[in-house]
Amino acid sequence: MYKTKDLFNLDKTMAKEYLSQYEYPWQALKGISDFILELGSKLDTNEYQQEKENVWIHKSAKVMDSAYINGPTIIGENAEIRHCAFVRGPALIDKDCVVGNSCEIKNVIMFEHSEVPHFNYVGDSILGYKAHMGAGAVTSNLKADRKNIIIKDGEEQIQTEIKKIGAILGDNVEVGCNAVLNPGTIVGKNSNVYPTTCARGVIKENSILKNNGTVVEKK
Repeated sequence: MYKTKDLFNLDKTMAKEYLSQYEYPWQALKGISDFILELGSKLDTNEYQQEKENVWIHKSAKVMDSAYINGPTIIGENAEIRHCAFVRGPALIDKDCVVGNSCEIKNVIMFEHSEVPHFNYVGDSILGYKAHMGAGAVTSNLKADRKNIIIKDGEEQIQTEIKKIGAILGDNVEVGCNAVLNPGTIVGKNSNVYPTTCARGVIKENSILKNNGTVVEKK
């Protein structure tokens, strides 16, 4: 339920070759910066413009003047970076993605058509194809005790040896408004998280996480 091959259609990202190296998606978080620097240097200059050091933007992308973009960052075809977005980098924002008003993203891979459109914080995370976070939904990427993240799936616990992991959202995941995704949350593809929910652990694919913490199968 939480392996890279189970969560994503890797044909829907420029990071296909990079991510396919890793059995578990959180293993890819440490190398995102180096990966973007390598990929950026190879991009077609007829399609991408290097706006400043280590920032490559597709010529069809729409980037508001009020947005701040730090490198290393790649912004793909027809992507939208809206008013007052803060792209801290490193960030791979793929084709047709949306980073909305007053959003902050950092150390993130966004697959094609993924969206964080309103007041979202997304850090140390991977968002699959057509994953969507509702207004005010955020990731929490650091435990209060600053210890390494443990991925929890029922009785199973996976030691990651990584201090910062936000959320891993599979393809077609919908996260409701003002939900909080606790450190190391994994949401399987085609699943929903109810608004205002505090999510944690592994939520299997084709499921709904409700406000009281119960998980039901999608019909």
